[in-house]
Amino acid sequence: MKAAPFDYARPETLPEALNLLASAGEDERRILAGGQTLVPMLAMRLARPALLIDINRIEELRGIFLADGCVAIGACTRQRVAEQSKLVQERLPLLARAIACVGHQQTRNRGTVGGSIANADPAAEIPLVAVTLDGEMTVRSTSNERSIASSDFFISEMTTAMGPEDCLVEARFPVWEDDRTGCSFEEVAIRAGDFAIVAAAVQVTLAPDGTCRRIALGIGGASPAPLRCGEVEGALIGTNLDPRLVAETCATIAELVEPETHVHATADYRRRVAPRIAARAIAAAMNDAKARQAA
Repeated sequence: MKAAPFDYARPETLPEALNLLASAGEDERRILAGGQTLVPMLAMRLARPALLIDINRIEELRGIFLADGCVAIGACTRQRVAEQSKLVQERLPLLARAIACVGHQQTRNRGTVGGSIANADPAAEIPLVAVTLDGEMTVRSTSNERSIASSDFFISEMTTAMGPEDCLVEARFPVWEDDRTGCSFEEVAIRAGDFAIVAAAVQVTLAPDGTCRRIALGIGGASPAPLRCGEVEGALIGTNLDPRLVAETCATIAELVEPETHVHATADYRRRVAPRIAARAIAAAMNDAKARQAA
């Protein structure tokens, strides 16, 4: 199929883009960043904007830097750039591992970090990391700029807290400074590069005696939005992350998730897989932390 007719604008600056957003009707415009989701939706006429605003030329929406204890990533930064960034690999390895699971290299060459976040697919890897690490999204319109915690940003499937005149400009991911920190990103998919049926993101910091000092656990693909498993985290802090204890604790995830049946997996399958992949990711993150501590 072909896209329905639309007007196309390619602003050079963020104020230009925001003015275009503000001047169009609520359902009449869409922002084009990487286009890895939007372009197929246009072709299938699942999206029919009257105006397409291409923000790829806006220089201030690209870049990766440290700011206030966070790795800040401009919304139009290509996923492949973030994946290969030494800053991300060294200070935010969980995100680097997650991005490596996004589609294929060709997908990541065009897809953007902000585009994945704004699209809010519940199976997407980057939003899952944002929720797991308590990330913050900077959103701007012609009238204001605000930061939205990831716990408030993702409302439901393909739905965020952004308004119709908002543009995501930056995502910030807090850095865990302790050198006893390890991470793991695990997912189950039909094939490599496919959307995750269920995914788990884990980051762990070990105390000098080997017990769990800090842990963050997120589950993707099994609820309408990425799920942070705070109850599981609380039960594991201060323990030695014994495999049996981890398995028993993660079993409660089956009651926390809200899966739906899709063409590739039933809700029951997702509910059964989520605790197991969480336990696997916790074990891998613990081993990663021990390896980093010994290095």
